Amino acid sequence: MSKPPFDPDNDPAQVAAAKAAAAKSLSEDDLLREDPSNLVANPAVPRDAATLILYKLTADGPRILMGCRSAGHDFMPDKYVFPGGRVDDEDAIVPALSELHAEEHRTLEIGATRAPRAFPLTAVREMFEETGLIVGRASSRLGDVPPSWAEYYGQGAAPSLSGFQFVGRAITPPMRHKRFDARFFMANAEDALIDDRAPADSRELADLRWFTLPEVVALDLPNVTRFVISEVETRLAGQSLVRPFHLYWTQSGHVRERIG
Repeated sequence: MSKPPFDPDNDPAQVAAAKAAAAKSLSEDDLLREDPSNLVANPAVPRDAATLILYKLTADGPRILMGCRSAGHDFMPDKYVFPGGRVDDEDAIVPALSELHAEEHRTLEIGATRAPRAFPLTAVREMFEETGLIVGRASSRLGDVPPSWAEYYGQGAAPSLSGFQFVGRAITPPMRHKRFDARFFMANAEDALIDDRAPADSRELADLRWFTLPEVVALDLPNVTRFVISEVETRLAGQSLVRPFHLYWTQSGHVRERIG
């Protein structure tokens, strides 16, 4: 039986590339536009969250760790995202081998209602829970830890935060039924990870892989994630002095400011 003729309109790679090109051509206003008619009368209060963007510098360019949220999630189902999640109160008190650099701490403290160190520590915990990767250094137990951290510290590790860059903060639009006030960090995997084990899929994230930047933009991404990736690209291009962003929405549309 002869093969049907190749149809570029039905080729998944071609379709993904076309979607990526269309998204990349959007202006920031178009990419982040929300319908103000969807504004609810009593928007949900955003919950603090944190995300860590791990990257590798390879021969074929930077690679970023991302995974796909399961279809059963009520927040961004089937979308590719960075590992991360909600801040637990206990995250602020766990011991660490090193803390954020002073400038990262200063900008993270602006507008925060909890200890700044809670956010990167949340990102460390969530990375371990969702991917099995250990961000930290080999260490004996530094003291008592909350139950949510017992398995992480049981690996003979402790967090090390000195290599984290604070990329920015984004608050879910008030039109959404579930909202987060998320802080985004990035770190070089070679420096941040305790070893070179492969990420393992979990109930939270599947298809965990180190994607090249062209592969990333071809994924099914939330629009805010596309915006964050553009910020990460800027930093990877050597513009590390750019100040962290603060992204939020009003009835008039999105607002992007710089922190610090």
